[in-house]
Amino acid sequence: MLHSQLGKHGFLLVMMLCSFAVAQGNVTVGGYITDAKSGEALIGANIYMKDAPYGAATNMYGFYSITLPPAPYTVVFSYLGYAVEEMDLNIQFSRDVSIELSPEFLESESIVVTAGRVDANVQNLQMSTVNLKVETIRKVPVVLGEVDLLKSIQLLPGVTTVRENASGFNVRGGAVDQNLVLLDESPIYNSAHLMGFFSVFNSDAIKDAQLYKGGIPARYGGRLSSVLDVRQKEGNNKSYRTTGGVGLISSRLMVEGPIVRDSGSFLIAGRRSYGDLLLKAFDLIGDNSIYFYDLNLKANLALGSSNRLFVSGYLGEDDFKMGEVFTNAWGNSAFTLRWNHLFSARLFSNFSAIYSDYKYSLDMNARDLNWDSHIINFNPKWDFSWFLNDRHQFDFGAGAIYNIFQPGRITPLDDSDVTATTLDEKYALEPSAYLSFNQKVNDRVNIQYGLRLSAFSRLGSQAIYQYESTPILYNADLGVYQNGVVVDSVNYASDETISQFYGLEPRFSARYLFDEQTSLKLSYNRMRQYVHLISNNTSPTPLDIWAPSGPFIEPQIADQFAAGFFHNFADNIYEASLEIYYKAMRNQIDYVDGADLTLNNTLETEILIGEGRAYGAELFIRKNRGRLTGWLSYTLARTERRLPGLTSDDPGINNGEYYPANSDKTHDLSVTAVYEFNPAWSVSSNFIYASGTPTTYPASKYEYAGLTMTQFEDRNQQRLPAYHRLDVGVTLQDWLRGDWTLSLYNVYNHKNAYSIQFEQDNNDPTKTQAVMTYIFGIVPGITYNFQF
Repeated sequence: MLHSQLGKHGFLLVMMLCSFAVAQGNVTVGGYITDAKSGEALIGANIYMKDAPYGAATNMYGFYSITLPPAPYTVVFSYLGYAVEEMDLNIQFSRDVSIELSPEFLESESIVVTAGRVDANVQNLQMSTVNLKVETIRKVPVVLGEVDLLKSIQLLPGVTTVRENASGFNVRGGAVDQNLVLLDESPIYNSAHLMGFFSVFNSDAIKDAQLYKGGIPARYGGRLSSVLDVRQKEGNNKSYRTTGGVGLISSRLMVEGPIVRDSGSFLIAGRRSYGDLLLKAFDLIGDNSIYFYDLNLKANLALGSSNRLFVSGYLGEDDFKMGEVFTNAWGNSAFTLRWNHLFSARLFSNFSAIYSDYKYSLDMNARDLNWDSHIINFNPKWDFSWFLNDRHQFDFGAGAIYNIFQPGRITPLDDSDVTATTLDEKYALEPSAYLSFNQKVNDRVNIQYGLRLSAFSRLGSQAIYQYESTPILYNADLGVYQNGVVVDSVNYASDETISQFYGLEPRFSARYLFDEQTSLKLSYNRMRQYVHLISNNTSPTPLDIWAPSGPFIEPQIADQFAAGFFHNFADNIYEASLEIYYKAMRNQIDYVDGADLTLNNTLETEILIGEGRAYGAELFIRKNRGRLTGWLSYTLARTERRLPGLTSDDPGINNGEYYPANSDKTHDLSVTAVYEFNPAWSVSSNFIYASGTPTTYPASKYEYAGLTMTQFEDRNQQRLPAYHRLDVGVTLQDWLRGDWTLSLYNVYNHKNAYSIQFEQDNNDPTKTQAVMTYIFGIVPGITYNFQF
C-alpha cells in the first residue's frame, strides 16, 4: 500500500529534490527584523530591493534570507504600522543585515486585522488564511468587555460556533476537535475558560495568531479542518515594563524585561477571574463557585549571531463547584523548549521539545468518588528552511508525538463503598516527516507543493473477541458489540492489539497574479486525524473523552479543494476576496441514540462511523486605512454527515441519508467597524446574523403502559430561530491614568435561543409546551488597562 502511494505521489518528491541550481557567484543577505522599542521579532515583515526583482518576508521568528547577484542595492524594510527604512548597500559578499523598525502612528491610517503588507491578500501565495494582531481585537466589542482571540476569529468567514458561548469553534464544516490549536507549538485540547465565556489566550501575552482554513502547509498535521497557530510575545529586551487590566469578571497583570539587554528577555503574565469572590462577598451564590486562572511564561536568550534559545510555558485551570454535589476542574499545562540555529545565511532551523497535559477531574460527593483523567503528549521535532535563491525555498522536517490517554481513574472518597476502577489506558506513537517546495515560476505564477508522511501506532492491550470470525469489541454488561448490535455469544480471541496506520498527505497551493491588484489562487490539501473527541453533546464539555484510532476507529481523512479571487482597489485602502471550497471527509463519528459515554470502557460500542461533506462560498470585504476601518464577512455553506447502519437491517441515522451536521449554518454574516475620532477616542461595533443551527424536535407523543412517550423526527431536520445581535464599544486612551474600554453586548436585548426543549404542560398533560433557553440579554462591560 505504501509503495503504491509513493508511486502515485512520487513526482512531487522528485520535483522537490531536483531543485533548481543556485546561480554561481550569487551572495546572500539575511538577518532578523525586530521592533525598535521592545526587541520583539516582526513576523511577515517585508524586505525588497528597490529597482530590482528581489524580495522576501520574515518567518515566525523574524528571520529572512535573500540570494541575489553582487551589486549595489537600495534595500527597503517595511511592516504595516512601522516607519519604512531604506538602506543603500553595496552587496559584494554574503552578510548579516538585521534591522530594527520603529512603530509609526498615522492618525489617518488605522490598522485592522493586519498582515505584513497592505496588499498581502493579493500578493501572498497562501489563501484561506487570516493573520490576527492583538491591536485589532482589543477594539472589537465582546461580552463583558473582555478582549478575546477566539471571539474575534468567529467574525471571519468560514468560522462559526454551534451555539452562543459554545466551547470551541468550527471551521468550514469541521467539528470542534478537528482544529489544531497551538500555543508556541504546544497543542491545546480545550481552548475555553468558563464553559466558553473566554478563551485561554491572555491578550497581554499574545503577539500573533495565524488561522489556516485551507491550503494548510505541510509542516502542520494531525487535525482535519484548520490550524490556529498562536505565538506568545518574547518579552521586552530594551526595558522593564508592566501592563495589565481590570474588568468586570477578571484582571490581568504582565511583567516583562531584559535578561541581557538586546540579547535576551523574559515575560510573566497572569490572569484570574473573580466573579466567584464578588458573589461570595455578597452571599449571592451560597456554596457554589466557578472561576479560572492562567499563567504565561516565556524567556529567550541569543547565544551569538547563529543561536537563540526560547523557553515558554502555559498553565491554566477552571474550577466549578456546585455545593456539596460535585466539584469539577479542568485545564492545560504546556511547555516548549526551542532552539533556533543558523547553519548558514540560507539554512535556518528550529528544534522544539514540547510537553502538554490536558487534565480534567470530577469529585462527586453524592457518589463518594473522584474521577481523574489526562491526555499527555511528548513531541520532539526539527524544522528546516533552506533558502535556495530568491525564487526557491525548500522546507522540510520530522518529528514524533508520544500520546498517553488516561480516560479515567475512579478513586473512592472517605468511607465510600465505591470500587476503585481504572479505565484502560491507551498509548500511541505518531511520527511524521514532510517536504515542501515554494517556487516562484515567474513574476505572475507562484506555486507551493509538498508531502507529509504521517503514521500512527496504537500501543497497549485491549480485550478483543470474535463473532462469526470477525474481531469485535464486546460489551459484556450490555451483551452487544459495536453500535448496539445484540449477539448471542462471543468467543475470546486476543488481548493484545497493536494497530498501525500510515498515509501520504499531499499539499498544493498556486497563485496567478493578473496585475498588482488582482490574483487568482488555488489550493488542495489532504489531512489525517488520529485522535478523536468522543462526545454526544451538541457543544463539547470538558469531561468529554479523547480516544486514539485503533481496531474499531479508523483515522479521519479529509480532502479539501479551494479557489479564490482576490482584489485590492482605491490604492489598497480596500480589499476583497471570494473563496469557494469543497471538503470530503471520511470516518466521521456520530453516536447511537441513548449513547452512554461516561466512564465507559468500551466507547467503541456506542458509535457509528460514516462520511461527511462541506461546501460553500466566503465573501470578505475590508477597509484597511482611514478613520473608518472594518470588514464585512459573509459565508454561504452546507455541512452534512451520512452514517449508514452496520447491516441492511440497521437504518443508521436518518436511514443512511445525508443530514445537516450540528455545525451547519446556511447563512453567516458579520459586519465589524471601528471609527477613530482622534488618537485617543474610537468607537467600534459588530452586527451578526446567522441561520439557526440544526436541532431535532418531537413529532408526536403517545401513551404506553400509563406513561407518556415522545416520538422524535429524524435527526437535525429542524432549526433553532435565526441568531442576530448588535454590539457597540468605546475605547478611550490615556484617560484617567489609563486606557478604558466600555461596551454593550447585544444592544437591542435580543433573546437568542441556546436551545428549545418541549415539556409537558403541568396544567394540561395532554398538551406540550416549548421552552426556550438563552444565555445573554443586553450585557454592559468595562475594562481598565494600564501600563508603566
